[in-house]
Amino acid sequence: MTFPYGRRPAAVSHRESWAAAEALAARHDWDGAIAAYESILAQVPDEPYTLVQLSYMYSLRGSYRRAEGFALAAARTGTTDERVLAELLPRLRSFNRSTEILACIERAGPLARMPIPLLIAAGAQLSYLNLPELAIAFLDEAYRADPNYPTTLLARTQILTYLGRFDDAEQDAERALRRAPEIAQGYWLRAGLRRQSAERNHVDAIRRELARPGRSADDIALLSFALHKELDDLQRYDEAWQALMQGCRAKRSRLNYDARKQRQLFDVLSTFEPADTSRDDTDADPTPIFIVGMHRSGTTLLEQMLAGHPEVAALGELYDFTSAMRYTMDHHCKGVIDVTLAEGARRADLSLAGRRYLDGVQWRLGGSRYFTDKLPSNFLNLGFIAQALPRAKILHMVRDPVETCFSNLRELFSDANPYSYDLGELADYYNRYAGLMKHWHACFAGRILDVDYARLLTEPEVQLRRVAEFCGLSFDPAMLEIGSRRRGVVTASAVQVRSGVVTRDLPKWAPYERWLAPLIDGLNG
Repeated sequence: MTFPYGRRPAAVSHRESWAAAEALAARHDWDGAIAAYESILAQVPDEPYTLVQLSYMYSLRGSYRRAEGFALAAARTGTTDERVLAELLPRLRSFNRSTEILACIERAGPLARMPIPLLIAAGAQLSYLNLPELAIAFLDEAYRADPNYPTTLLARTQILTYLGRFDDAEQDAERALRRAPEIAQGYWLRAGLRRQSAERNHVDAIRRELARPGRSADDIALLSFALHKELDDLQRYDEAWQALMQGCRAKRSRLNYDARKQRQLFDVLSTFEPADTSRDDTDADPTPIFIVGMHRSGTTLLEQMLAGHPEVAALGELYDFTSAMRYTMDHHCKGVIDVTLAEGARRADLSLAGRRYLDGVQWRLGGSRYFTDKLPSNFLNLGFIAQALPRAKILHMVRDPVETCFSNLRELFSDANPYSYDLGELADYYNRYAGLMKHWHACFAGRILDVDYARLLTEPEVQLRRVAEFCGLSFDPAMLEIGSRRRGVVTASAVQVRSGVVTRDLPKWAPYERWLAPLIDGLNG
């Protein structure tokens, strides 16, 4: 572990102790590092950076509650040191401590006094909290301080995209690339903002950047996915496929995806059986509406429709239930869930997770009696959700398997969905997801409503009436008026969903059918 900007906290004078703690952490001796950091903390109580380091160490050791406790202790110190906040804010986000993040950011203000790196960091955290309307204010301030700083410009590009301000986003991306043409992210962000044409595209520029010596795997992935998008727009499908495969290979090369462990998780989840319980939430509790399914199955579209209902607060993709489960099991894991958590959940009192989840989202609701949580991968948590939150409504988006998988294949995720860059792994994952959903339906008959994506496009009112009835809502015509929505959409579908309901004569994967044979065969097998 190293300190930001290469500087240890000034309050700590015991350099040998710090060096020893860092060396132990570097060797992955978490217990030894914890002991060393706690020794330092005993000498300098409430030193915020020490508390942050202890939070990291306990997370790496898998102890969720201790890790969260040290992060909260660091927040309670009231630190406004930008170097500490640069690490504390993402630590708090690891535990979905939204109100503490907001308090730390507010304490660091006013905006005019915040340095640019902290403004950008605050904007990123607010975006992760699905608050792009707040995030843009911090990035606007960073822009005013230096309108030519590429990092600010690209951060604004992303947030402006979420807000549907595509022309402004493109202007920022263009400006950033004029200043720093070597930044691969700029080409990827820009490519997705509009449909490219023969007269106006960036294919040659992207290819020049791919040829730049010393490109990392991440750079190659970003540039190749950008190239695929633009070539696909131009209907140059042979070249587009080659670019897509180059991008997938580059991205897959840096992901530690273990298909065997993933299969083991599905196997454990497929043996989960609900406990015999009559517990119910109180009438005072709001009703969560979980929208789940494979990524790229239409979950954003359905939430955007429900957002038009006056009784529904649309909250976007939340990791609050994941955090509630981690706290309940006192287990910190990567991803939405792992085998250890899934096995422990069989013996756990899941009412604790349910109560913690509802308490954690309360600040977002503004008095609404219903709210959406549209994290697609919560399909992995459905058994726990159904048991922990008896009043929860669960909407499962169902889309054609090939359409779903192809859309995953051509989406460059962060480090999520590592199965989506290989045709065989993608087909295997989809098949296991489909099998798990059959298990959840059998366990919780009547608790899960399948919503067909194609029918939602062709007969939206019929399907929304069905959804509303299932959720206990009256149908409201405003649910159909998605073109009028002004809420930010912090998902990979931020551009597409602004186009409203769009139907196609042929699916997007049709021009690539001959190359998709291994995927199609895997799905049919």
